[in-house]
Amino acid sequence: MPGPTGATPGGIGARIADVRALRALSLRELGARAHVSASMLSRIESGDRYASPAVVAAVARALGVSVSVLHGQPYIHMLQSDQLDRLVTPISSALDDWDIPPGDDDPQPRSLAALEAEVGRIRERRAKAEYIEIAERLPALVSEINHRVLLHEQPGHDRERACWLQAEIGRTVYVVSRQIGYLDLARLALSRMAAAAPRSGDAQQVAIERWDRAQLLADAARHDRGVALVRQALRDLDDDGAQATRAVRGALHLKAAILAGRIGDSDAADGWLTAAHEIAKKTGETRDYGLVFGPVNCAIHGMAAASDRDKHAKTLEKARAVHLPGDYPAARAGHYWVDRARAEAWTARPDDALSSLVKAKEVAPQQTRYHPGVHETVAALLRARAKAPDPLMKYAQWCGV
Repeated sequence: MPGPTGATPGGIGARIADVRALRALSLRELGARAHVSASMLSRIESGDRYASPAVVAAVARALGVSVSVLHGQPYIHMLQSDQLDRLVTPISSALDDWDIPPGDDDPQPRSLAALEAEVGRIRERRAKAEYIEIAERLPALVSEINHRVLLHEQPGHDRERACWLQAEIGRTVYVVSRQIGYLDLARLALSRMAAAAPRSGDAQQVAIERWDRAQLLADAARHDRGVALVRQALRDLDDDGAQATRAVRGALHLKAAILAGRIGDSDAADGWLTAAHEIAKKTGETRDYGLVFGPVNCAIHGMAAASDRDKHAKTLEKARAVHLPGDYPAARAGHYWVDRARAEAWTARPDDALSSLVKAKEVAPQQTRYHPGVHETVAALLRARAKAPDPLMKYAQWCGV
């Protein structure tokens, strides 16, 4: 793919070059630290080569920054445009008040049943990637659930129900804040979930917190520790034969497959993927705990694994074999189209790539707008032509590239 023109964005390569300059490192020095050849780094910085997640993670570790820094997150101007930036502090404040009793004038929280129904509706919005709508409701809902937990001081089923709600809403804050690039808020949310989940009486919630935390470790370029955390979660979550348990265990296998691949352990990644496929044969398509697990998601992760190895033609071959069910959750469908677009862009199919990006926008617009992979693919498409077509320019403007 041609390199960038003077008028098009450099994307992740340009950010690597900027941080490298700040660290006063030559290409050779950075390459030695990251175990990446200087010539490959040069091509990535110039936009001539795709920066795989494994390479990005290695470079981030070598530069002493998080992966999100190299992706350019958070996208402040977009957050301001969507008015999401104003919600970050109220959400954080609600999490800070996690165990502080409410004031005498504060209204009583709704019943456990009413709060469970509300959290269920939030989870449905999460599956549709409606992050702005969720974020609007989070400060008040986090505070209300915190209040409800404090009213159930004695051990028992109702206290477990309240703590389950607290764990689930903590996870929702994590999902939203990570999506918009606020990793400090995401870490705070998961720390709250980690405190509540063991008190919920639900072993799956404990495992899911570790599943999410493994991703945060990956964002910090600590993929090996993420794999270790997944192994711990699998040891602690026995396979009791229940569909929900197997689905969570399957999701953990998929997480480990991606993390192992991004530290260059292809054999381990393939092993994790094979194990996940075997579990999916037993579970079929599931939606337990807001996770999406089954044969289709295993296939999507197989696409991601191939892409991480720079096997973009193989990724596209796998993508064409995937058939998304009509009711497939928008968030996962959006990821499929984003991954497919990346493969099409790097196999010199720019029109197909743009078409896939448009489909991602149609099914999950908010997720697509803030997806770093979308930004990198759009930047690559812009660099590929001396004059980008109007539809691509409009798309780039929409997603802030």
